[in-house]
Amino acid sequence: MRAVRDRCVWTQQIDHRALVPYLVEESAELVDAVEDGSRAELREELGDLLWQVLFHAEIASRDPVEPFDIDDVAAGLTEKMVRRHPHVFGDAVATTPEQVLVLWNAAKAAEKHTRTSVLDGVSERMPSLALAQKLVGKAALVDVVVAPDTRASVEPSSESELGDALLALVATARANGWDADRALRERLRELQAETRRAESEDPIAPVGPDPT
Repeated sequence: MRAVRDRCVWTQQIDHRALVPYLVEESAELVDAVEDGSRAELREELGDLLWQVLFHAEIASRDPVEPFDIDDVAAGLTEKMVRRHPHVFGDAVATTPEQVLVLWNAAKAAEKHTRTSVLDGVSERMPSLALAQKLVGKAALVDVVVAPDTRASVEPSSESELGDALLALVATARANGWDADRALRERLRELQAETRRAESEDPIAPVGPDPT
């Protein structure tokens, strides 16, 4: 990475902000590989995402004010993993996943003691469904409860009611331990397959304007 930064004229003019679209793209491609790809694709996409980490660290190493490099990143991660796994590296005991989560959250709370809200640190750039599921969980920590949808069908009559219905469905997903964002992605893959099958059965069908 250091050689690429030194010798590639394209790479030399890239900064952290310019890399963000590539980071988002590579992250999405890794999700695809995890959920619907081969082992070879997973290995490749993990490498592409790691390249983004190395790229950012190399850019950071040349900062004139607060430089840090990939070794600093790795050292910080190691310290965090040790702190958050006292049942592995210390004397704490956790025999269930729930107990592990309690220890993890306690360590995280100690690290983030300057935060004044349960919402601090939640990125609004998350996909909307994933963000909704995250916020439903955070809200529950302060006894703000979004009730799961218990109706047999959802028939909103306005965009506002549609938002309420979607949030209720996300609460249903969280209550059942489901991932709402992943559930929609998987259903969209089925829709894509159905669309491609329809195209193959009627290949000369005209393609009209996209109303969206």
